[in-house]
Amino acid sequence: MFDTLNDKFEKIVRSIRGKAVISESDLDATMREIRIALLEADVALIVVKEFIDKVKEKILGQEVLKSVKADQMIIKLVQDELITILGSENQPLNIKSSVLTKILLCGLQGSGKTTTIAKLAKHLLNNSKKKILLVSTDIYRPAAQEQLKILADQVKVDFFTHDLKSPIKIVNESLQYSSQNLYDIVLLDTAGRQVVEKELMAELVEIEKSFQPNETLLVADALTGQDAANVAKSFSEAVKITGSILTRIDGDSRGGAALSIKTITGAPIKFIGLGEKLENFEIFYPDRIAQRILGMGDIVSLVEKASENVDQEEMESLAKKIAKGNFDLDDFAKQLKQMGKMGGVSGIMSMLPGISKAQKMMAENKISDSLINHQVAIINSMTKKERSNPNLIKASRKIRISKGSGTRVQDVNKLLKQFLQSQKMMKRMKSMGKGGLPNDLLQKMQGNFPQKFN
Repeated sequence: MFDTLNDKFEKIVRSIRGKAVISESDLDATMREIRIALLEADVALIVVKEFIDKVKEKILGQEVLKSVKADQMIIKLVQDELITILGSENQPLNIKSSVLTKILLCGLQGSGKTTTIAKLAKHLLNNSKKKILLVSTDIYRPAAQEQLKILADQVKVDFFTHDLKSPIKIVNESLQYSSQNLYDIVLLDTAGRQVVEKELMAELVEIEKSFQPNETLLVADALTGQDAANVAKSFSEAVKITGSILTRIDGDSRGGAALSIKTITGAPIKFIGLGEKLENFEIFYPDRIAQRILGMGDIVSLVEKASENVDQEEMESLAKKIAKGNFDLDDFAKQLKQMGKMGGVSGIMSMLPGISKAQKMMAENKISDSLINHQVAIINSMTKKERSNPNLIKASRKIRISKGSGTRVQDVNKLLKQFLQSQKMMKRMKSMGKGGLPNDLLQKMQGNFPQKFN
């Protein structure tokens, strides 16, 4: 996410960092590099111009305090303006407490809208425990209704089943049904448009009038860059967009859509989709994204992911085993799986400071999420006795384990070596005593980081 932009901004920051005095030529060169970086990231031209003008205006209007270095001031002003164009702060959904909350989703076909509505339902269910109904007015795309029903079943929310052929009738009957059955939230999926067509946009306007949503969320594909902002403008001219959800942001190395869409529509980005799985869905925090772009990492999100995905009972059980010196390969495998739940190696690394350096290290060492799967497969190919006592694993056992896991004997050796290093690290952690979650988490990650398979 934002790899290209992050790499360029880190170079820009390095070029001015440490300078006691920033000359006018330094400032011009920095602003030029920032402009080029944003344009190459496919940020809308109007947004780039506004960004540069505001940053330059603030820099020229600032008196450099004696206690603040000039380079730090410029970096801070650039960060503040990034946060501003991303949306200043997260805007939560307008969820009503005592009456039905109606949320409308719209967007182009292929933007991941139907999957996104299920992800949103899962998020709301996990965080509010509300009674949710999913409704689809897409009568054009084959199997659109069936797809959303399957997703509703997976999320464990209800789906409005019907055989109606009119989107307006679907809206009216679903509202009546939701009222009769005391639902708290209705999520309405609309037909995707391949292009911005007048006829289908007119239908969307009529749906909005009948549905009268509390929230109208535009689902946009981050990979389309500046085009996503242009599409957003067309939709915002037809209906009142209150927020947007960017999908496939994990594959967007440039960031043009995220940096353009708020300025173009005037509505904040509320959520981002980070993959195909239903749990790959996050609240959008402008300040945290700005930190990632500038290479400062996002430890807060990392800790939140840990608290959401790490099993507390397992961690307590592990702590007791460490205290007794009984940390074995079963525990090691559980830790590797926990990394997978938190987004894998790439997901975790993207939140650490110095993102580009971390990614470069990963590339050089051929580290990827598949290595975690390989290592778990190796452990799963061992017997219970071997997992509890790795000293039993000699040459013949290593051959059997490598064949069973589809790897090589060298890979088994590397895993055992890594486990021993992790075991030693756990003993050091025990001697240091209990620490806070972020520190413990990072220490464990360091100990469990997969070594490359040659």
